[in-house]
Amino acid sequence: MSDLALPGWHASLVAIGAVPGAWLRLRVVNHLEPMVPRKHWGTFTVNMVAAFALGLVLALQAKYAPASGASPLILLIGVGFFGSLSTFSTFAVEVLNTLREHRWSEALVLAVGSILGGLLAVAAGVGLANG
Repeated sequence: MSDLALPGWHASLVAIGAVPGAWLRLRVVNHLEPMVPRKHWGTFTVNMVAAFALGLVLALQAKYAPASGASPLILLIGVGFFGSLSTFSTFAVEVLNTLREHRWSEALVLAVGSILGGLLAVAAGVGLANG
């Protein structure tokens, strides 16, 4: 079996986790929309929260239950829930739309802030788990 081939129940775990993650992202972004100047800042917020939480969960799993391969918990929560809570594709579209609107500075802040902020958020989650 290749590294890319997973048992069917692995895919089911990812799907079960993805549904509430995507639902929560939609709810949070729509809730934040009237409070932030542009909708993409809601996406930015959920991406930062998901990056922090994923770093925390992965570090805790590595610390307390190190295992080789994809653990069911990581498939369900890490890949499924946090993978669908955060969204790179929406981030990319929102940066592109901001560029198309000639909002150069805002697009730069959104792009760089999302990448660096995401890395810092993951590091903070890992640091909290290992602290």
